Amino acid sequence: MIVRFGYVAMSVVVKNASPSRTMTATQFAKLPDREAAVRKLERIAEENLHNTLRLLRHNRAYDIHMYRFSSRLIPLIGHEMLRDWNPFPILADKFAEVGDYVRQNGMRTSFHPDHYTVLSSPREEVVRSSVDDLRRHVRMLDAMGLDETAKCNIHIGGAYGDREQSLNRFIEQFRRLDDSIQRRLTLENDDKTYTALETLTACESLGVPMVLDIHHHQVNDGGADILDFWPRILKTWEPERKQAEPLGAPTAVKPVKDGKGMNGSSKKGLLPALPPKIHVSSPRSSKEPRAHADYVDRNQLLGFLRPIAAITPRLDVMIEAKKKDGALFQLMDELKEEANVRVVDQATIEIE
Repeated sequence: MIVRFGYVAMSVVVKNASPSRTMTATQFAKLPDREAAVRKLERIAEENLHNTLRLLRHNRAYDIHMYRFSSRLIPLIGHEMLRDWNPFPILADKFAEVGDYVRQNGMRTSFHPDHYTVLSSPREEVVRSSVDDLRRHVRMLDAMGLDETAKCNIHIGGAYGDREQSLNRFIEQFRRLDDSIQRRLTLENDDKTYTALETLTACESLGVPMVLDIHHHQVNDGGADILDFWPRILKTWEPERKQAEPLGAPTAVKPVKDGKGMNGSSKKGLLPALPPKIHVSSPRSSKEPRAHADYVDRNQLLGFLRPIAAITPRLDVMIEAKKKDGALFQLMDELKEEANVRVVDQATIEIE
């Protein structure tokens, strides 16, 4: 099994390269010249996109094939004070530059809209705001010229006192989304509300790939063993397969033996355009089991990876540890010492 590691948004190695600089609504409102204030927002967005490109170059230097964009590339976009503001024409060249670099280097990129994006809410205004937020994320990916392999990952959301009703409401609202949004989405299990099995059931109903978060499952497993239904999670990624070269450098890809795909189906020459993807982090402490630690516990991670290796030719792992790329580098150093683990490049291993 080939396993590639990526990280989220910020780097602890590259200095002064935040892709998430912002301006608060209060600061914006205090500026006397509105036009000048808008221009300042646009300059901050340009800087965020410039720093995103710096991080992508850093990633290429270290063979990091997977990266999650910051959702805060454009400060205050969507705020009620700026409903008439369209920054995309001004930022078109910067977005295109980022997208060109991603495509030229075969990187897998994504967004993860924040917890305010909730399709399960019973409040129409919350759902409407959530759809607007998803539309903005998709527009950013479109502005980069990235195809539908660049995804937006979301949670089902809150239960609002009735888990079944809220889940059904999520499914109903999802089906109302524009196709251009639906095709960009993946669903992730939650650490408090909807379990991996419940999320998987929703993914199967909607035909959406599932991103398993193994830390969330650890603290909210619903009494289920994830290994029992991992093959079903793999199957949710089958529609993402196509007759194409896989993402990433050739050195990071191992041919599928005997022409078998992710779930063992025999289709010669058919490779997944997108490998299944999971999230990994470790609990900060026994007192704070849901909080993320600075680094990843390699034993916990390998405890999941080794049992699935035989049926999972390729897997992408997004590290959500507090130390970002620093956690990735430490994990790679530790994995070098493990039996039956071969280092493919600086951010990729093979579990034999």
